[in-house]
Amino acid sequence: MASPTVHFIDNPVQVTELLRDITGLPTSPPSLYLDVEGINLGRTGTISILQIHVSTKNTTYLIDVYSLGASAFTTATESGQTLKFILESPNIPKVFFDVRNDSDAMFSLFGISLAGVHDVQLMELATRHYSKKFLSGLTKCVEEHANLSPSEKAAWQQSKDHGKAMFAPERGGAYEVFNQRPLPEALKKYCAEDVQFLPRLWSVYMGRMNPAWQVKVQWGAAERVRESQTPEYDPNGPERSRSPKMWSSMW
Repeated sequence: MASPTVHFIDNPVQVTELLRDITGLPTSPPSLYLDVEGINLGRTGTISILQIHVSTKNTTYLIDVYSLGASAFTTATESGQTLKFILESPNIPKVFFDVRNDSDAMFSLFGISLAGVHDVQLMELATRHYSKKFLSGLTKCVEEHANLSPSEKAAWQQSKDHGKAMFAPERGGAYEVFNQRPLPEALKKYCAEDVQFLPRLWSVYMGRMNPAWQVKVQWGAAERVRESQTPEYDPNGPERSRSPKMWSSMW
């Protein structure tokens, strides 16, 4: 697969151009694959970058929420279309990998109530044939299920290593680097690759689920969004790595 074209969006004119590009896209399979990067991501932190990968265009948009603030979500086209509307529309599917903290941050900081969410982490859990006690991370899913070629796998691992060296405290980095402008090219690549392989994972897991499980996973994603908006939600809670309690009877 050719590497996606990457656009960095940091002014309202570019936001309106982005909105024109992602309006009216196919919904089956989904066209929009998203992730969020920030400092202490959640209600007590900040959002730095919102990534949107458009599978039908093989294009990834990195939206500079740190610089744009609320205008990233409220800037409108001539027809009144906004990113907030797209994110909140139940009729426009948006694919995330573990939506919980992304939802918490967008709801708490910008009043965005996500809808139409597909959660690839839950899709993997539902289709797994071994222990379902703990959730899998994105890296494990990509490396085991995205059918990467040797060159893709090497590039993916290199990008992850370079990115983490810049922001991971245990590697001598700091998350504040996500707010450095211009954003370092290594971080742009890291952000882009976090969403680049989500369409493959969605396709693999969707192909393994029967209709009943598809309904359960969609309900589970909506429940994650709902829980992330409650006062009790802890974005760093000790149970985050475990399977959802609400599904315990299903396992």
